[in-house]
Amino acid sequence: MTEQFLINFTPQETRAALLQQGVVQELHIERTNGRGIVGNVYLGRVVRVLPGMQSAFIEIGLERTAFLHVADIWSERPGGNGYGSHDARPIERILSEGQSITVQVQKDPIGTKGARLTTQISIAGRLLVHLPQDTHIGISQRIGDEAEREKLRARIQALLPPDQPGGYILRTVAADASDEELAADIAYLRRIWREIETRKVGALPPMVLHHDLTLAQRVLRDLVTSETTGVIIDSRENFQKLQSFAHEYVPQVSARLLHYTGERPLFDLHGVEEEIQKALARRVDLKSGGYLIFDQTEAMTTVDVNTGGYVGSRNFDDTIFKTNLEAAQTIARQLRLRNLGGIIIADFIDMEDEEHKAAVLAEFNKALAKDHTRITVSGFTQLGLVEMTRKRTRESLAHVLCEPCPTCGGRGEVKTAQTVCYEVLRELLREARQFTAKEMRVLAAPVVIDLFLEEESQALAMLSEFIGLPISLHAESGYTQEQFDIVLM
Repeated sequence: MTEQFLINFTPQETRAALLQQGVVQELHIERTNGRGIVGNVYLGRVVRVLPGMQSAFIEIGLERTAFLHVADIWSERPGGNGYGSHDARPIERILSEGQSITVQVQKDPIGTKGARLTTQISIAGRLLVHLPQDTHIGISQRIGDEAEREKLRARIQALLPPDQPGGYILRTVAADASDEELAADIAYLRRIWREIETRKVGALPPMVLHHDLTLAQRVLRDLVTSETTGVIIDSRENFQKLQSFAHEYVPQVSARLLHYTGERPLFDLHGVEEEIQKALARRVDLKSGGYLIFDQTEAMTTVDVNTGGYVGSRNFDDTIFKTNLEAAQTIARQLRLRNLGGIIIADFIDMEDEEHKAAVLAEFNKALAKDHTRITVSGFTQLGLVEMTRKRTRESLAHVLCEPCPTCGGRGEVKTAQTVCYEVLRELLREARQFTAKEMRVLAAPVVIDLFLEEESQALAMLSEFIGLPISLHAESGYTQEQFDIVLM
């Protein structure tokens, strides 16, 4: 499947879109004032140790303290089994408040949660991941042939200087790399680690020791594959910078970099702007006439599949089956496009035929296999729902581009004007009993005031007579529908 990347630059923002067969599959956005910090290495300070949670809060210079769990503390004890081994001691015996500690961010701050940290430092290159604290040589699990794995392991060990410690994991793209390319990646990764070690000398926490690459550089290093026909860049200055970066670190990508000079904006030309707007909508229409409803909450994301106006088959079971097959492909694409993570529940239309269920699940898994992010699908539950998880390492597209509605506070709905009227009447009665006044004035949105002057005028008059005070009304155009104030005169 042919694919290409489009990279759009502005001074404040970089956006990258992955197109496969001309269809947008992924969107990545990085803003100058809010760059992701996954992969960054910090010299941090332990602020608080929580024995009950076996975790600690670490100050690394962000708005919120970061979180380190005992399971993410790399073991330096004798007899450790290499990369990923953990200290069996409780965290209060490993860390103490005020202690300096070198950590790496493995998850960006999301919502109200601080960044997730690890002390298992890993530095990613194009072909290899360097494990400075370890001696382990690992091979990507996607390289399944055992003989090939052993051959690659032997090649790497032969290229490593005997007097320089450190482990490596070979990425999938390293399978076809030459010894020269592998040696160059090893030298690059070792240089980065030496720079980190040098910055630590005499430093006081919190301090950044290493920044990960920019979004555009990560696209070249991590996302461009042999199937990528081109990386189209709409900024001459950044095109030249990426050319230099590619020439030094990913020379095989250099020839595929293209500078776009057209008058029409690059994302407009390829329909990316339209796809961004669709990815922010709650409803996604299917070509068959059915539709999906996405609801993203703090706990999980739910996807509801509906037939809508689709009546394409005389057999109702076939109609449902075809809608669910199309929905499976669309859900998989939308998860990538929206970057939705955590627990995801897909509510396909109920199917009685077990073969249909198996076919829909197979189609869903096939579509999800194109995703670079780790995914686990549990299959259909007894209630006919498909449960799955998608690893979350950064904010979703909606969280990056949007904020909660100031009117509804993110609920997605507001109280009716009539509901607000009755709240005002109750508050008038409450305040009349508590305070002494000559008059009471209601300040509210025009739609609420209009209701008091029309349908609810009798209720307001009865209350005024009951409390023995005149009640005046004042429409405030700047008030939201739920907002009101009562002024004692």
